[in-house]
Amino acid sequence: MQRYFLPPDHFTPNQCVITGQDAYHIQRVMRMSLGERVICCDGRGRSVVAELTHFDTDVVRCHIVQELDEQRELPVQVTIAQGLPKGDKMEWVLQKGTELGAVRFVPFVSERTIVKYDQQKEKKKRQRWQKIIKEAAEQTHRQWLPELSPIVTIDELAQLEADTKLVADEEQSTKLSSCPSAFVQALKGLEEKQHLAVAIGPEGGFSREEIHFLKQHGFTPISLGRRILRTETASQYVLAAISFYFEQMGG
Repeated sequence: MQRYFLPPDHFTPNQCVITGQDAYHIQRVMRMSLGERVICCDGRGRSVVAELTHFDTDVVRCHIVQELDEQRELPVQVTIAQGLPKGDKMEWVLQKGTELGAVRFVPFVSERTIVKYDQQKEKKKRQRWQKIIKEAAEQTHRQWLPELSPIVTIDELAQLEADTKLVADEEQSTKLSSCPSAFVQALKGLEEKQHLAVAIGPEGGFSREEIHFLKQHGFTPISLGRRILRTETASQYVLAAISFYFEQMGG
């Protein structure tokens, strides 16, 4: 069945309403008929099987026939704070990060950020980024639609709230030993449903001053292995490691 994310206020106990591009997709692209069924999600954990009952030009009304008890999400909530990269790399970060289970993305500018967006360009970028997140969440059968924060500064990033805050630091890769790394120690200390935020710098990473500044605001520097990763690869490493630790190892 096709899966669609709807605003929470489009749900009642027994019905849901699909509008906009999704309604167009059902009627004009998929050419569905009344009586067919789709899966509708409110983006905050509720998923239902819904039967199509009424078509309008840009509205599809549905009757909820079943509540689904799906377990698709990571046991912990992960925010990826991503230094704005060049080109279309941010699209890759958002798409793959959604596929791998992130619940929030916080793009930020820092000392080594190269790209700059004016207000109009940022608005257009956000529209495209949100579309990429939604499509990736539908494709991977997520129950949770990740949140996309406005672009923030390094000062605003420092104020990010989470149970545990980590920052990827290239210098830490030279300090790995047989002892559990700071990343592993952080994962060991997390309990189910707690919130973990990981900050990843843009091309060139963070300056030493920025690492020191983030440490002063509760971020722990961590290594992402012995190799130096591209900025668009780092979040995938983080999320894959978290998934393996909590879902495969039962951490």
